[in-house]
Amino acid sequence: MADVEAQSGGRTLAGVPAPEPGVYDLDLAHSHVGFSVRHMMVSKVKGGFTEYSGEIVIADDPLESHVEVTIEAKSIDTREEARDNHLRSSDFFDVETYPQLTFRSGKITPGKDGNFELAGDLEIFGKTNPVTLEVEELGSVKDPWGKTRIGFSAKSEIDREEFGLSYNAALEAGGVVIGKKVALELEVEAVLRAEAAESD
Repeated sequence: MADVEAQSGGRTLAGVPAPEPGVYDLDLAHSHVGFSVRHMMVSKVKGGFTEYSGEIVIADDPLESHVEVTIEAKSIDTREEARDNHLRSSDFFDVETYPQLTFRSGKITPGKDGNFELAGDLEIFGKTNPVTLEVEELGSVKDPWGKTRIGFSAKSEIDREEFGLSYNAALEAGGVVIGKKVALELEVEAVLRAEAAESD
């Protein structure tokens, strides 16, 4: 694999060099939108979505940057077909009525250990609630084909019942089958749009 060339600049975001300003499109081949939730009170089920699109707009002032993401609910994948079909049903995401999940960011603030916090509105099942993502900037590079790429890791936790996803079943020994808290886990790589268009 060819070496990549790191980008440089005087701007910083949360104490680390900020990416070049511009509009970046998510690279689905190198990104992951995932989640995990407690199952039977003793383990965690992990899953994700395979169809989504979005853009990251890096502003001249890095703290004015923003993100928009649209996720196709039907693309949920937990590696178990029967469970995925149940999740697509009206018991959970009701993908026929609410085909998309969306996230639109608002305020960005510096966080701990060089990370930053990205606040925004998350819409699931037709209900919108505020969510704050803890984001780690992984860097900005020029790939072997001349495209500028940026990368981030992000995580948060939501209460699924606040979005109307309240389906559950009780266990005989106490507790419930599905936990209320859902951990969100994202790995994001995006490509500067102007450079991507020029290479097409």
